[in-house]
Amino acid sequence: MEFSGFKNALEFLKSIRKNNNKEWFEAHRDEYEKTILNPSKAFVVEMGEHLLALEPDINADPRINKSLFKIYRDIRRMGENKEPMKSKIGVIFPQGSWSGCRLQKSSFYLHFSPDELFAAVGVRWFNKPMLDAYRDYIRDEKRRANLAEVLKKINALGYSTIEKGYKKYPRGFTSDMPSADLSLYKGMATYKILEPKLIENGELLIDTLYKTYEDMLPLQRIVYEISLRVKGDKL
Repeated sequence: MEFSGFKNALEFLKSIRKNNNKEWFEAHRDEYEKTILNPSKAFVVEMGEHLLALEPDINADPRINKSLFKIYRDIRRMGENKEPMKSKIGVIFPQGSWSGCRLQKSSFYLHFSPDELFAAVGVRWFNKPMLDAYRDYIRDEKRRANLAEVLKKINALGYSTIEKGYKKYPRGFTSDMPSADLSLYKGMATYKILEPKLIENGELLIDTLYKTYEDMLPLQRIVYEISLRVKGDKL
């Protein structure tokens, strides 16, 4: 199936917000498959082929729980939104193997909803092994300076860095260290928010995302290097 865009997807997601129950969804499953699921699979294949030009070991698998996410929300989680259906569609292209948590792998990521098209690279939040690897990585002053310079250049292109998650410096970092504020992050990712209607034009969407990911690629590579250190690799 050739990817030509997500036609009528935003209207369908608006309908989910108005009718957020499984009975309504099952009655409109064919529409979901036509406007969301099938185009998502085609998108993963085509976008994945483009991303291979940036990173040869990127993963693009057009299946649920791989590059695609379930439309059903896990309402068993405490504190989570209890609406059964999602009105935001996510897609992820992690670098490296599929083993382990895909959200803890440096990835090209996007989601779209009636409100926004969100594109990002990196990892938005670190679990403890990734956080430890990140802090160990930036203890080296040269690596810390390089990361700070990469973020500066990406920000100058109009992209944003996720907000810091901590107020106090962790052990081993002090305010007088160059770029010590990098130790205050809970994750490391850059992103851009785009007009959601962009998803309706397949060619324009692919081109826009490719340019976005290409601009943010230096950070993607740094976070991937950090992720390898969780496994004990020495780089």
